[in-house]
Amino acid sequence: MNASFESMKDSAKTEPASEPRRIKVVIVDDDRDTREMLTLALELEGFEVASAANGLRLISSLHVDRPDVILLDVMMSWIDGFELCRSIKKNEEFQDIPVIFISARKTGEDVQKGLSAGASDYYTKPVDIERLTARIREILAV
Repeated sequence: MNASFESMKDSAKTEPASEPRRIKVVIVDDDRDTREMLTLALELEGFEVASAANGLRLISSLHVDRPDVILLDVMMSWIDGFELCRSIKKNEEFQDIPVIFISARKTGEDVQKGLSAGASDYYTKPVDIERLTARIREILAV
C-alpha cells in the first residue's frame, strides 16, 4: 500500500507536458495595414508575432524580446531595410537571426541587394502566406 501511495505522490509531482514553444516573428514595416495583415495571418498559423514601425524600434526591442526571425520591408523611414539588414548581420549578438524581406520592390536588382545584405530570402507583396510560413519553418528547421 505504501508503494502505491509513493507512486501516486511521485506522479503528482510531475509537471504536465508543456506546449511546444511558438516561433517568434517580428514584422518591421512602416505601413500599419501591412503589419496588421501579416500579424493576423501569422498568428492564425501559430506564430507569436510582434511588430515595429521602423528600424529604430526594432533595434531598441532586440535586446528585450529577441525574435526567431525578422520580416523586413525595404522602404521605410529612418533607415532602409537593406541598411538595417546589414547592421543586424554585422552585430555579433543578432547576426544569427534570419531576415526575410517582404517588399513591394520587385526588380531582380532589389532581390539581389536584399540577399547580398544578408537576408535568407526575399518575397514581394502581396505575399503568399503559405509559402512564407513554410519558408520560415524551413529556415528554422522546425
